[in-house]
Amino acid sequence: MDRTPQFGLESTAEHARDTVDAIYRSDSRHVLATLIRLLGDFDLAEEALHEAFTAAIEQWPRDGVPTNPRAWLVSTGRFKAIDSMRRRARFDASVAEIAERLHAAASDPSEYDDETVKDDRLRLIFTCCHPALSPDAQVALTLREVCGLTTEEIARAYLTSAATLAQRIVRAKSKIRDARIPYQVPAPAELANRLDSVLEVVYLVFNEGYSASSGASLTRADLSGEAIRLGRLLLELLPEPEAAGLLALMLLQESRRAARTSQAGDLILLEDQDRSLWNRAYIAEGLALVQQSLSSRRFGPYTLQAAIAAVHAEAPTASATKWAQIVGLYDLLARAAPSPVIELNRAVAVAMRDGPAAGLELIDAILARGELANYHLVHSARADLCRRLGKAADARAAYERALALTHQAPERRFIERRLQELK
Repeated sequence: MDRTPQFGLESTAEHARDTVDAIYRSDSRHVLATLIRLLGDFDLAEEALHEAFTAAIEQWPRDGVPTNPRAWLVSTGRFKAIDSMRRRARFDASVAEIAERLHAAASDPSEYDDETVKDDRLRLIFTCCHPALSPDAQVALTLREVCGLTTEEIARAYLTSAATLAQRIVRAKSKIRDARIPYQVPAPAELANRLDSVLEVVYLVFNEGYSASSGASLTRADLSGEAIRLGRLLLELLPEPEAAGLLALMLLQESRRAARTSQAGDLILLEDQDRSLWNRAYIAEGLALVQQSLSSRRFGPYTLQAAIAAVHAEAPTASATKWAQIVGLYDLLARAAPSPVIELNRAVAVAMRDGPAAGLELIDAILARGELANYHLVHSARADLCRRLGKAADARAAYERALALTHQAPERRFIERRLQELK
């Protein structure tokens, strides 16, 4: 018996299944964003997404891969959702009305083009980062719906239970539904303020990945990687100078990841890092984005922070760092976005430019105002300056205060080593 046709069918079916898997990895969040817009409900859209891919696994091996797989998935998911609502309508007349309204509004699948999908992803980002939601909820919802991380992955990254994280996401979705938060990109007049909240969420995700707030590891590459992916997506969808500035900042900081810890996971300060380990591709991309944003003359705090990171990235050695330029940039940043943390960072730069006594005076002024008293880095910075000035007792006291406030294992080990050296 000639088995060639059967082998050909099996090969075609396997190819179709591989295609479904590949499209799920590359396009599932695009499809979800459009389904949320069409169905107006996060949970219903997620259910429809899984129904659509289940149908694809069943039908594509038999019928072949459609010409426009993404449009097929959106259309199939939508009608699966409508069928589901019609079944539930036997028990709830209001659901029947919604189902029929969705059916009447059904459009031609060919309308789900790349530009429409791009708009849908931007709408989804702004919805997840709506200021009516708490910052924790914004971060959790963005990672879940835009990035596609599982509840367990997000909970693990933020060192909380999956149940707690799931409740946070459920409450955020309920808030969107009950408060009738619009699924749309803000009007031009509102865009600047709303973009700030989106950028802040992306940066919060990055910061937790770049310098974890607690735990055994200094960094979490999965989170900083997701933040950079979000930053790229946001810049592609909305090419604003501060979106470019934020992406530049993340790339320039992430470029140092391999040099920031030893093989044992211990912290290595910037001045002691092996700069040959820095990611030159990230640095080149970051520098270009900084220049692009600065040249627009519409930049803000993220671009200024990226410009500071760029000065560090361009220095061939720690001793060659242009500290005067960094202090000047901090002066601009302090006017653009005044905060005690920026003052602290400026004080450290002043100490590098003018000597530890000058930096210590500025840090003591911050603490005298009662600001940053419970921020471990201010005490760690003060301890280092006291150590460099030979003030061993003051250095020891400041390191002990920093140690009491630090929850991250590599930082604790670093401070403990400093204390041991002082003894």
